[in-house]
Parts: sequence; structure tokens; C-alpha cells
Amino acid sequence: MSESRPPVNVLILGKEYPVVCPDNEEHELLLAARYLDGKMRKIRDTGRVIGTERIAVMAALNIAHELTQLRRENKELAGELGNRVSAMHDRIDSALNEE
Repeated sequence: MSESRPPVNVLILGKEYPVVCPDNEEHELLLAARYLDGKMRKIRDTGRVIGTERIAVMAALNIAHELTQLRRENKELAGELGNRVSAMHDRIDSALNEE
């Protein structure tokens, strides 16, 4: 039988949430919780969104938007890198063929 792990307590908007995660992911979980807490506090502090659930949804949408942008940028950079590698490969082939 597998041992159940004790939960890691994360604090979001002043409320503790116990979350179980693998040993090697505890640090990332705490970073993610801190990031989410910051996003939610920023939204709450504007005073335009009321209610923890609505604040959480807005924070989730903002984070999803950031992720979408980063994925797009990553795809563009990967394409650019691929083009540069191809160009370097062509130059190397050309230089080797001249010899």
C-alpha cells in the first residue's frame, strides 16, 4: 500500500487550503499559490470585482490569457530558431561543398 502524504497548506486571500502533491513539486505548488494569491489580491484591491469566487474566476482568466500569450510567443520563437538552424545548416553545407 502507498503511504498517504500530508497535505501542504497554501494561503490564498487569507484562507488556508490543504493540497496534496508529490515531494518534488512542493516548491512549485507554493510558488503557484503565491502567484495566484498575488493575482487575486490585485483584482480584489481594484474594488471592481466583488466575491471570492468571481475574483478567482477573473484571476484564472488572466492567468490563462498569460499562458496563451506565452505559448504563442514560444511557438514563434521556436519557428525562428528552426529557421536560424536551417540557415546555419545551409551555410555549413555550402562552405563544405566549396572545399
